[in-house]
Amino acid sequence: MASSTTLTALTAEQAHARLHELTVIDVRTPGEYASGHLPGAHNIPLDHLDTALPALRTVAGRGDLLVVCASGARSATACRRLAEQGVPAATLTGGTTAWTRLGHDTHRPAGARAPWAMERQVRLAAGSLVLAGLLAGQRRSAARLLSAGVAGGLVFSALTDTCGMAKILAKLPHNRPAATDLDATLVALTR
Repeated sequence: MASSTTLTALTAEQAHARLHELTVIDVRTPGEYASGHLPGAHNIPLDHLDTALPALRTVAGRGDLLVVCASGARSATACRRLAEQGVPAATLTGGTTAWTRLGHDTHRPAGARAPWAMERQVRLAAGSLVLAGLLAGQRRSAARLLSAGVAGGLVFSALTDTCGMAKILAKLPHNRPAATDLDATLVALTR
């Protein structure tokens, strides 16, 4: 599907038409995955991609991989990392956002609570830090540097299409997979 030098992308419509023949890997946090994912998707958070590499290599040898996230940015990063290791994969253009916008079905794990999406968590954290910096700045002007630092981080995030705050928030307990969940996913993929 993808070569080591080019990134293959599928639109939501193309992926929907081929879903029965694709192995779908969702690289969002477990919390995001629990809020709704493509039918049959396996959750392997982006920060666990290296651990899953042997299983993904095996799966890619049997058929096509589709890597999914919320917007397509993290899945594109995952596809590039996989391509560097000789594992072909396609990314879903627009991610689960585009998928649900077209009215395609999403699944949720049985009994899973629906934590906030990472983007919403980032907005809450960034807004809270800016507000705290402004309020504390009324007593100590140096505290306003917190607000300025967050603003600078948001600008950097937009310019580089990365998000350091999301990487930090992804390490919180509710966003991390239990080791057995990842292990079970890898076993299911290699069967």
